[in-house]
Amino acid sequence: MRAPLVMTLILLAVAPARAAEEPSGCDKFKWNIDREKTALTAPDRQKLASGNAVASLPPTGVTLALGAVDAAKLPSPPERAPKEGTFAGFLNFNAPKPGVYTVSLSAGAWVDLVQDGHALKPKAFSGATDCDGIRKTMKYELSASPFVLQVSGIRDNSVSIAILPSE
Repeated sequence: MRAPLVMTLILLAVAPARAAEEPSGCDKFKWNIDREKTALTAPDRQKLASGNAVASLPPTGVTLALGAVDAAKLPSPPERAPKEGTFAGFLNFNAPKPGVYTVSLSAGAWVDLVQDGHALKPKAFSGATDCDGIRKTMKYELSASPFVLQVSGIRDNSVSIAILPSE
């Protein structure tokens, strides 16, 4: 009887410590996120369904409607298996020109960016909790060819996404 009680107390003590490890607040991002945050919260952001093709990168963010992860029909299996009960979706884009782009999301999610049949790894990543409108941002080197942005493991059925040329 005592062992379960002791284990519960240890787990309760560890949980806040883990939460404290994650940066909190808009000032905790590794680079300035003002432009990305503005794009993600713009009132005129386009609402898109998963699977849509976007001819050119929008100047503001988009709001992507997501489906249950098991019904999302992602073109590629996510590199990290999403938890049951979460949502996922994808969009097809054309990169206007080669360069470094920031991909920013309003919520925590796993991101897979696939171009020319290869999953790209971000060149840089930054994220923080408790910052209204933005949760994570990553920098990717893109060529001037179509790419697929997949998001998975999201708790809500929509997410705002902004893809902007890096400054």
